[in-house]
Amino acid sequence: MTNEKLENQLWKSADKLRKNIDAAEYKHIVLGLIFLKYISDAFEELHEKLKKGEGEYVGADPEDKDEYKAENIFFVPPSARWSFLRSHAKQPTIGKTVDDAMDAIESENPSLKGVLPMVYAKQNLDPTSLGGLIDLISNINLGNTKARSADVLGHVFEYFLGEFALAEGKKGGQFYTPRSVVELLVEMLEPYEGRVFDPCCGSGGMFVQSEKFVQDHQGKVDDISIYGQESNLTTWRLCKMNLAIRGIDSSQVKWNNEGSFLNDAHKDLKADYIIANPPFNVSDWSGDLLRGDGRWAHGEPPTSNANFAWVQHFLYHLGPKGKASFVLADTSLSTSSKAESFIRKSIIQSNLVDCIISLPSHLFSNTQIAACIWILDRDRKEKTDQVLFIDASSHGELIDRRQKVLRNTEITKISDRYHDWKHSNNKYQDEAGICKSISLSVIKKNSFVLSPNRYVEPATQEIELDITINEEENLNTILKLDTDLDDAILNLKNSIDQNDFFDLGKIRLMQKISNEISRYAKQVFKGCINDYIIEVDDYYRNSGKVKEGWKLVEFGKIFTKRSLRVKDLGYCPKLYSMTNNGIQPREGNFSKDLSSNKDNYKIAYEGDMVFGLSREIPNLDVFKDSIGAFSGAYHVYSPNDIRLGLIIGSIMRLKIMEQTDILKGGAREGRGLDKDKLSKKPFVIPGENLLDNFWSEN
Repeated sequence: MTNEKLENQLWKSADKLRKNIDAAEYKHIVLGLIFLKYISDAFEELHEKLKKGEGEYVGADPEDKDEYKAENIFFVPPSARWSFLRSHAKQPTIGKTVDDAMDAIESENPSLKGVLPMVYAKQNLDPTSLGGLIDLISNINLGNTKARSADVLGHVFEYFLGEFALAEGKKGGQFYTPRSVVELLVEMLEPYEGRVFDPCCGSGGMFVQSEKFVQDHQGKVDDISIYGQESNLTTWRLCKMNLAIRGIDSSQVKWNNEGSFLNDAHKDLKADYIIANPPFNVSDWSGDLLRGDGRWAHGEPPTSNANFAWVQHFLYHLGPKGKASFVLADTSLSTSSKAESFIRKSIIQSNLVDCIISLPSHLFSNTQIAACIWILDRDRKEKTDQVLFIDASSHGELIDRRQKVLRNTEITKISDRYHDWKHSNNKYQDEAGICKSISLSVIKKNSFVLSPNRYVEPATQEIELDITINEEENLNTILKLDTDLDDAILNLKNSIDQNDFFDLGKIRLMQKISNEISRYAKQVFKGCINDYIIEVDDYYRNSGKVKEGWKLVEFGKIFTKRSLRVKDLGYCPKLYSMTNNGIQPREGNFSKDLSSNKDNYKIAYEGDMVFGLSREIPNLDVFKDSIGAFSGAYHVYSPNDIRLGLIIGSIMRLKIMEQTDILKGGAREGRGLDKDKLSKKPFVIPGENLLDNFWSEN
């Protein structure tokens, strides 16, 4: 008996039936069937009550559509009922049967017109696989009530949306915002009652979470109404199904292919809450056709980037007491482009910015660009001269290869800090490395830049050692040397204070102690790596086989060369370079920049491997910050799983003097990285199950 969650079991089973169908197409097949099962279950439950004709249903006609309309349940004709489809699941014509069922449901229910997928008779969908899907969904244990059916199927529908977004990668982010991000946005706003608006609503996650928030806090779901707009027709269909399966009225969720900028479906709406995740840094948004638009109260957004067009679109639709919570590329916080910096300055000076949150990398499947959350408030009665900055860039849990989620505890801590600050309940305190309340005058002195890392004081690093190997002696030596170094620093300071000159002997002593600390630390590091990592030499070349649970993989199967450059981002993040001690921030280590033009500097994200060359020896390390820029002389490789990037980086860093096998050329020709040799370099790595278990324990 497996302990796996129901939705995870279903996903694995459904994915096996996909075969040669692309995930982007397959999601409509699977989600359409889940939706059909939901409306059929709800219909058949009421149908059974009407047939019995007891109590309030005495004399009712079970085939009268008005009976179902009165209880907000979709009418399902006989040929579209799940029992009918299941009885025909093994027939070769099942694809046409399902398409006909979808068509019949749309004909009977005008609100579903143009919503349901009719893709089941396509040649690439094997009838046997479709029948298997119907059987699979039939076996979901739903209980016997509409509420139970809606809860389970709604949860499965949402889970599958997320899994399809991961499977589609970049395109997946166009219809799905990660659930943990949505939960944070909603927790920050607390939409108890009023009009909730999302003008780029995707598959409707913001609305689902808003309703869930009200229910979880014992509010009345009927106290909120939702308004939305989506330009992608297939995504809009997913949204309509997602809301219908939750029993949420979607009559004000509109579609048109022109989008919110060119064809605003809710021109007169003044919302109480706006919750959104607009596409980042869109250049083709028809800005040249919208010069002088009434929404641009804080300045004309540049035609090359829609970020501040979205911000002003949100503000335009906020009521006099409205609040907005939305995700943007973090370039919006610091961009120095004339138009965008002018708009940002105007919004700040208009006293609209309440809170800014920096997010961790790898939250979104569709972009590697770092993101942030803006909280805007038109009715700031508290903290009117302050902005709260929260640095959550170090938060998040790695759950699947390159994907992170915010933990529930992290979401709670972030939202609690904001609400404590907002309501001045004496619980709020600035916290190093986490949050700080900053006056508008300080923000003005910082050229109206809103990046949290400019204002939040860095936390004091406390290193926790959990060494399972016998390294106590080395650790004790390091601690003693560290004390000696403190004494040497104090002696040097006293010498300078008393004599007003540098004592070269004391400086050399400090250098010697520092080198000793580094030497012993490397021994501890080597011991840790050798304790956990299996090397190719030990388990492949000698025995000819790999230890159970591990596998032999070439570098090129794990890493992809990253081509992202500063010019692609539109701004230059913090600069880094390579030293003998690994990757280091450039500030304070270099007398001058290597280049005045940073456009072609290469971008690295957490877990990336960075290669250089120093004195004919490869210089390499794993990048551990959220984002950074490196000179064009370096090579940057991105892992398909951050965990493997850290493991392989540790192995290569440990054996750095042995990595000449990845170089080409000689001293006379000029050495360089041989990408082909690197791609074929073998490593023994833990298999997926072993990696998951190891990572969860450590």
